[in-house]
Amino acid sequence: MEPGNLPSVYGSVVEFVENYLSLLYRREVGKGRRVWCPQWWLHAEAVARLDAMWRAWEHYRIDTRTGLSVWFLDHADPHMSILFDLDGPFQFCSTTSGHSDEMPPLQLIATPPGLYKSS
Repeated sequence: MEPGNLPSVYGSVVEFVENYLSLLYRREVGKGRRVWCPQWWLHAEAVARLDAMWRAWEHYRIDTRTGLSVWFLDHADPHMSILFDLDGPFQFCSTTSGHSDEMPPLQLIATPPGLYKSS
């Protein structure tokens, strides 16, 4: 079987986070150091980042030499740093109080019609 045709270890980002990532990244959260939302799936940015991490992990796990090192350095560590950051997408959430919906989307002013036309 070709490496690109190997079945995924995890069937979804949920399985990846629950059965791998949450067990791998053991950090003290709260106390002004790091934040995490136990309902991470309610944060679009977190879902996008964690999904990207999962898909990259499925790709790099095949490389038995340096694949996981590349995954950590190029994918996991940068994404987890942003997710854990006090100013990141979980900034109003906590492991004790749970999810908070305080963070509004970025403010936008409507783009003038026809500014960007598809070719």
